[in-house]
Amino acid sequence: MKNSAASEGRPIRVLIVDDQAIVRKGIHALLAQASNVEVVGEAGNGQEAVARIKDLEPDVTIMDLAMPVMNGIEAIRQIGTERPNTRILVLTSFSGDDKVFPAIKAGALGYLLKDSRPDELIASIEQVDRGEVSLHPSIAMQVLQELRSPSTKTQPSNGLTPREVEVLRLVAQGLSNRDISARLSTTEATIKTHVSSILSKLHLANRVQAALYALQEGIAESDSFDEGNA
Repeated sequence: MKNSAASEGRPIRVLIVDDQAIVRKGIHALLAQASNVEVVGEAGNGQEAVARIKDLEPDVTIMDLAMPVMNGIEAIRQIGTERPNTRILVLTSFSGDDKVFPAIKAGALGYLLKDSRPDELIASIEQVDRGEVSLHPSIAMQVLQELRSPSTKTQPSNGLTPREVEVLRLVAQGLSNRDISARLSTTEATIKTHVSSILSKLHLANRVQAALYALQEGIAESDSFDEGNA
């Protein structure tokens, strides 16, 4: 799992992907006012995004979903296959289940709606850069509603150690590695190792998927996830 830009003491390098030039320019102008963010490029569709990510290696890619040539969900899938450490924040007008869950399953770490406030966008970029979950409140509620029904799976730990299960439970509450290390009285590097091991053992792409897994398997309660992402 790669380090965040903040931990390295440099601006977060951002790629903006949207098929509407006026939207890209608006986001670019907004982010130009943030001292800890540097826009390194733009792309007008998913295919361009895949190519530009290879060239620019941004810390965070802001991805629209409805685009020509290659849509955002397909781009996220391809990027996840070719560059699994890439951190993607979906920024879209679509909040339907047919877009939300495919995007999360494809590997998006954050999901924000275009009616969000500028400060919410910047906060989400910072969270995603740190490898943390960032979901718009209405999206988080949809995820919780989807997970209300009890799981039928019988082996929730799937080879995880007791300590890893404990870390996974805290990840599902929305805690950062720093917060988890403080809670468990250990180092942030140790927690980072535990999270990497959890993702590897469960064959998951990121913390969003890990949180969803924990909820589905009853490792964490939906109420705690709601509090952690409020």
